[in-house]
Formats: sequence, structure tokens, C-alpha cells
Amino acid sequence: MTQCEQAMREWVRSVIVKYNFCPFARKEMENNTIKYHISSASKTEDAVMDTLEQCQALNQHPEIETTLVCFDKGFTDFDDFLGLIDLANALLVAQGFEGTYQLAHFHPDYVFADSTDDDAANYTNRAPYPTLHIIREESMEHALESYDEPESIPENNMRLARRKGADFWHELLSKCAAKIER
Repeated sequence: MTQCEQAMREWVRSVIVKYNFCPFARKEMENNTIKYHISSASKTEDAVMDTLEQCQALNQHPEIETTLVCFDKGFTDFDDFLGLIDLANALLVAQGFEGTYQLAHFHPDYVFADSTDDDAANYTNRAPYPTLHIIREESMEHALESYDEPESIPENNMRLARRKGADFWHELLSKCAAKIER
């Protein structure tokens, strides 16, 4: 297992699941149905192709619920990562994956458009590595049916993040990445 994969697994366990940022992640973590694909792509086109290949792999492997495409070398600049997200979303549509998969995204320097750099709420989307999370839309729809007020999830996460504070999340994220040599 690479350092990148170790860090991302620890992040899922100690941030996403422990603090319930995604109420559906615990089941997938415990069932070992999360695929961690480590991509060495550093060019946008290569990263998008890698992501599309992972969508095709999900089509072929229904036992895998979701895939985290983690970039261990590229996209350290957040603005470059935003460009990757835009192109990846456009190509998901162009390749016929719209309605089948959607992308969530995480980055070590994630900042919401209406936020400041130091807002603790940004940590709801911060991860040790730049990551595109491929989500099966059908599974998400089923999960949301059994969750009271699913529209409250992002706001609840932001409230928790702000209550704990940026220093808390920074330290926790640093612990996830502690074994990583960048």
C-alpha cells in the first residue's frame, strides 16, 4: 500500500467516518467496498482519462461501491484542480456517465467559493491529497431515501467544522498525512 493510499484510508476513517461528514461512508468502509485508485497523472487530460477508466471499472465491478481517485503527484495547486473538476464533469456527460456517476472533490487547500481561506468549514472538503470521488448515483439515491433531511448534511458538517475550529481540523489532517513525504 502506498503512502498516499494509507493517508487517504486514514482520512476516511478518522475524519469522514468518525465525524460523520458522510453518513453513508461507514458502511462502505466496513464492507471494504471503497476502491482507492492512486493516480500519478499530473496533466489534466491524463487525470480525466484515468477517472473515466475508473468509471468503466465500476461498471464492470458492481461489488465496488465507490472509488476515490487520488492524485499523489499532480494538482497540488487548487486552481489547477478546479480546472480538472470542470473538465472531468464535462467528460462524464460526454461519455454517457451522467445519471450513473457523479463526482465529489477534495483537496488539501480546498476553499469554498463563498469562503475565506481560514474558514474551518473548508475542512469538510479537505483531504491529504487532491481527490475525485466517483459516486454511484443510484446508490446515493437509495441511501438518501432512508436519511431524514439529507439536504441538511452539508450545513451540519460546516457547523461542526466551525465549532471544532480550523486548528483542530488542520492537526487532524496533518496526522492523516504524517507518514507522507511530499
